[in-house]
Amino acid sequence: MRTAAVGTAAAVLATGAAFGLAPSATARTAATTAAAETTGIRFVDIAGDGGTVLKANVVLPAGADGTRRHPLIVLPTSWALPQVEYLAQARELADAGYVVVSYNSRGFWQSGGHIEVAGPRDVADASKVVDWALAHTPADPDRVGMAGVSYGAGISLLAAAHDKRIKAVAALSGWADLIDSIYSGRTQHLQAAALLGGSGYLTGRPGPELQSILSAFLSSDLDREQEMIDWGRTRSPAAHLDRLNANGTAVMLGNAWGDTVFPPNQYASFYERLTGPKRLELRPGDHATAELTGLFGLPNDTWTSAHRWFDHHLKGADNGVDREQPVRLKSRTSGGYEGYPDWTSVGAHEKRLALGGDQEVRTGVDSGANGGVVMLSNALDQFLRIPPTVSVPLLPRSHAAVWQSERYATAQRVRGTAKLHTTVTATASSGTLVAYLYDVGPLGVGKLVSNAPHTFHGKTPGEPFTVDLELFSTAYDVPAGHRLALVVDTVDPLYIEHNPAGARLTFSSPPSDPSYLSVPLRAE
Repeated sequence: MRTAAVGTAAAVLATGAAFGLAPSATARTAATTAAAETTGIRFVDIAGDGGTVLKANVVLPAGADGTRRHPLIVLPTSWALPQVEYLAQARELADAGYVVVSYNSRGFWQSGGHIEVAGPRDVADASKVVDWALAHTPADPDRVGMAGVSYGAGISLLAAAHDKRIKAVAALSGWADLIDSIYSGRTQHLQAAALLGGSGYLTGRPGPELQSILSAFLSSDLDREQEMIDWGRTRSPAAHLDRLNANGTAVMLGNAWGDTVFPPNQYASFYERLTGPKRLELRPGDHATAELTGLFGLPNDTWTSAHRWFDHHLKGADNGVDREQPVRLKSRTSGGYEGYPDWTSVGAHEKRLALGGDQEVRTGVDSGANGGVVMLSNALDQFLRIPPTVSVPLLPRSHAAVWQSERYATAQRVRGTAKLHTTVTATASSGTLVAYLYDVGPLGVGKLVSNAPHTFHGKTPGEPFTVDLELFSTAYDVPAGHRLALVVDTVDPLYIEHNPAGARLTFSSPPSDPSYLSVPLRAE
């Protein structure tokens, strides 16, 4: 199991390197060290929780001589990336007057300890880094912020919930609910877990607890399901929301529509429950690709917003960020940004696609409909607008249930979260289904709009039961003359499926409880 996870992660990381997703520690260390004196970068060791050494770097504003205090930004590294990850952003922030401390998260690269997956020691580490910065740099204790991508985002949110000194956070491509991210619909997100687990073994030292949890997760050990859920809940900012709200932390959340590691639904739900200053930005892309160019010092909308967020909440800049619509979206198919007062307003109108008739599918065979490849497919959609596609007329109806709308006379601007409501009868007590929403053109070629898995256990064979499934949130414009299609099958390489050999699923629409797909549309 471990070998398979490492192999999958290695292949994905190799693909990611082709896109430039991860700065190479080996290639950049010598150049970074040589340039340290001229760029004002200082490499230091910081004692984290229990004295564990955290490798870090410090960048000070030009002319910082200790005569006055500067706002502080702390940047925990992303999962599996070295401490040079944020150097370009650290320089920009320092040029704007911030003290910046970036540190390698516990258990990775040269930092000590074991990988705790944003556990209590990681949260304590963040506070120790703040302590060190206040003692060793001209950082202002009343103006402390944290930011990070992916793993760094999760740690930043958790640290802010436990440390009142942290006044503002920019959490980019992170998670609010770890279970709802990689175990949504009670289904293991196989490729995401393999990527995280494998890259953790390649670049760090997973602790015994992580090794045990990952083994149980990938082997579908249902006897330990509640243990895994409890483990993930402790590491979920959503479970600490009351503390975050009590602290009044200013929280900016940024994510990509196609994030195959931390889908946007859980971020949107978390955003709605925040009571302090808040902002939600969603853009095309996959995990961390929306922030990618900014890590190399190139223009980047996400990082620009993060800088503005800190300028207002830590420096008091009157830059208008507090007067803008707090929910900011960019469609996958159009170029401009859209502003909304809250997440509820995003999909203000609902259009229902009736799912009439009975359709039976055999399980265990990939019909050809699938959500793509982690970190690759949605990056292609972001940069080239090439989402996963399928020929809807050629889908084998023995393995895929298909419903289609009429051709639309006008463009349908899908915004938010589509919801499936249907009745299922299974021939086995356990099973998995995966729902896909496609934009189908005149030739029958379907472009993937969204998808989501659902797994059930403990059902009585032959007895109907209701399934309510939220597809992953998105923003997509269906052109006039096209139609929407809902496809449901039972196998997708992104997920672990739980269908016994020879099992069948029947989808029906009882008159007393009709089946439908609710599609959220933008108000025109």
